[in-house]
Amino acid sequence: MIAIIKYNAGNTKSVFNAVTRLGYEAVITDDFEVIKSAEKVIFPGVGEASSAMKYLKEKGLDKIIKNLKQPTLGICLGQQLMCEFSEEGNVDCLGIFPIQVKKFPAKDIVPHMGWNTIYDFQNVIYNLPAKLFDKVNTNSDVYYVHGYYCELSNFTIAKTDYILEFSAALNKDNFYATQFHPEKSAGIGEQILKNFLEM
Repeated sequence: MIAIIKYNAGNTKSVFNAVTRLGYEAVITDDFEVIKSAEKVIFPGVGEASSAMKYLKEKGLDKIIKNLKQPTLGICLGQQLMCEFSEEGNVDCLGIFPIQVKKFPAKDIVPHMGWNTIYDFQNVIYNLPAKLFDKVNTNSDVYYVHGYYCELSNFTIAKTDYILEFSAALNKDNFYATQFHPEKSAGIGEQILKNFLEM
């Protein structure tokens, strides 16, 4: 069973559809026991960081998420909420990744929306290739919609350049995250989701 966390943010249904198309049983839930007992957990989202964190804290989901032991994947807002602090609403987040989420400088069109290239698939912490990108060619294109970005760090396992270089994906222990939307990234995104689900 794959638990997709329900927390008053958009995009859960498209993630559910992508997971079930790959042949996995999934449920959209905010039930603690279901989340804790799931084989894998996905933490997707489209929305605003401070209101999302408020909802997570009210429901006690903040404590559940950061203490998960099974493979867990944050997507878009989910990745940003796994970081330490977001400039979107100036809010403390879950602190899984010791990274700041910053607003893109207004040097180009913001939000960053559409297809862009991912590259540098490397897990620096473990000095290994990033498992999330098995069978994915470097310089592949994926789909983005975001006005804020996660800084580069030792936990960065893929990069994208839009105005500046930022973390396209992160990994720390059992926690993975992508700023892009694999569920909207055609065959490349499907492979990335498949890699996660097969961990």
